[in-house]
Amino acid sequence: MPLHPLYGHEGPRNRLAGAIASGRLPQALLFEGPRGVGKQRLALWLGQLLLCERQVEREPCGECRSCHLALALQHPDLHWFVPVEVIKKGADADKQVDLVEEALALEMAARRHQPLYEAAPGLASHGIASVRLLLRRLALTPAMGPRKVFIIGDAERLIPQQGAEAAANALLKALEEPPADTVFLLTASEPEALLPTILSRVMRVRLARVPDSVVASFAQHELKSAGSASKQREMAATAEGCIGKLLATAGAQSGDAAESYLTAVRADPTSRYAYALRQPAYQARGAFTAMLDELLELLRAEAHEGATSQVVAALARVLEAREMAQGNVNPQLLTAVLSEGLGGGGGGAV
Repeated sequence: MPLHPLYGHEGPRNRLAGAIASGRLPQALLFEGPRGVGKQRLALWLGQLLLCERQVEREPCGECRSCHLALALQHPDLHWFVPVEVIKKGADADKQVDLVEEALALEMAARRHQPLYEAAPGLASHGIASVRLLLRRLALTPAMGPRKVFIIGDAERLIPQQGAEAAANALLKALEEPPADTVFLLTASEPEALLPTILSRVMRVRLARVPDSVVASFAQHELKSAGSASKQREMAATAEGCIGKLLATAGAQSGDAAESYLTAVRADPTSRYAYALRQPAYQARGAFTAMLDELLELLRAEAHEGATSQVVAALARVLEAREMAQGNVNPQLLTAVLSEGLGGGGGGAV
């Protein structure tokens, strides 16, 4: 599924496109603004524009091979780094880089499946292994065009690590003197949390909140659950000019998903496994783990009303599934096994 169109931010878009046309675009920029205002989507738009084979009126054409690949998050010269949570610890440095690369690939697969993604988990970060992976890719020659674009989303989650100063210094050096074929695009909701040495090496671009009319237009065209025009206006007002906040509100329907799941697993085997097969076959995080959290709350409420051995056992199974969901677990398999445990009359651990 391709990325949704970029809504709003016409002023920054025009200035950035003008800077490209005149050859004055800095090689390292920082997009900063409120959480959910669209910083990473603007960075992706700029990356697509930089890689587009034939721009149309200072916009990506949307038709060339590079545009199609960029919109599908599959362009080999567009490197999008987002905070990730690596569960396996204690591996050597090279193995840690491989684990980060795998986690990023899974996250990009999830975002290709559902481009309207939610915020990264609270424990996710850009650790030193992410920096080493970035430096490894920085050394590559562009695969399709004259340049590479690196997007570092939520850059305030860059974590310095004692004993890894060489990699951190190499990143700072790259930001200060990027290779001629490279553009860095960082985003941050809390720019002051970045190291002063990073802030001194980037051109800062402040993004303002978008008008409610723009948020309402996004809801109308991109959200199936937006409902009537009055509902769209209500959602836009709640979002306070941040489409990401609108998505978080719209995505907060996991309680309904948990109730649907519990109803399915307590019905019959066909319902249980049909629900399991509907789970996307990528890393079990995001909406899936949110559903498990809501499922825990539902079961705790049942236990409060009158704890039975079945409810206590179900709580234990869901807690174990929640822990497993942070690793490389197929949600279809995890849901199927958990369903059997919750609705199959007992037997077996998750």
